[in-house]
Amino acid sequence: MEGIYLPEPTTEIWEQSAKGFREKWQFPNCIGAIDGRHVTIKCPNRTGSNYFCYLNKFSIVLMAIVDPYYKFICVDIGGFGKNSDGGIFEASNMGQRFEANLINVTNHTPLPGQNEPCPHVLIGDEAFALKPYLMRPFPYRQSKLCPRKENYNVRLCRARRVVENAFGILSQKWRIFLKPITTKVETTILIIKTACVQHNFLRVTQCDNPSNVLSKEVNQTNHENVFTAMLNDSRRATNIAFNVREKFVAYCNP
Repeated sequence: MEGIYLPEPTTEIWEQSAKGFREKWQFPNCIGAIDGRHVTIKCPNRTGSNYFCYLNKFSIVLMAIVDPYYKFICVDIGGFGKNSDGGIFEASNMGQRFEANLINVTNHTPLPGQNEPCPHVLIGDEAFALKPYLMRPFPYRQSKLCPRKENYNVRLCRARRVVENAFGILSQKWRIFLKPITTKVETTILIIKTACVQHNFLRVTQCDNPSNVLSKEVNQTNHENVFTAMLNDSRRATNIAFNVREKFVAYCNP
């Protein structure tokens, strides 16, 4: 069931997600919204403060990339509650694959009204670092002093809420998330992953949306070898990230 309703993301799945974000949330070239959710657990034995989070509880983190129809595309489960969302993502398998450009994302395409190619990106909150493949809002003070940045923040945050809504749907459907889970960490991870798969099953079978196309085929073709080489230089990668964000700012301020 996992291979059908939470499969390895393919180019087709990313393209369906990008189409949905463009049509439903008016944020083109977006392949997913990313965020982490703290799942409350009973403190494991002899783990110190690893699982103690800023919410004053013990937790493990469900890191998820969600499509525009509230369906999970990728999940990473089991991060220590004490760690930040950005740090958990960068250390995760899916974060490392994004960094190496091994996630089958479609080719770069220009944003509407622009001529230069723009990469397809994830969107997240301030907890994540700005990357060429991950857009985040401008800091609050900057956005309030610049209407162009504020317009970009509003558009991005509106589209990014789908991941928070997906977590809310998950919690309300499976009430086990509303109280501490008392099983071993390994078992808790399996419980969370099973809930994510069942969540996708219900989204696919009960909701009429174009994201219902699920492919079992994995395309390992790397479409952006030059882009990957540039990522190896962190300074150049940072400059690329700023340039990519400016393209989205220009799109949000026609």
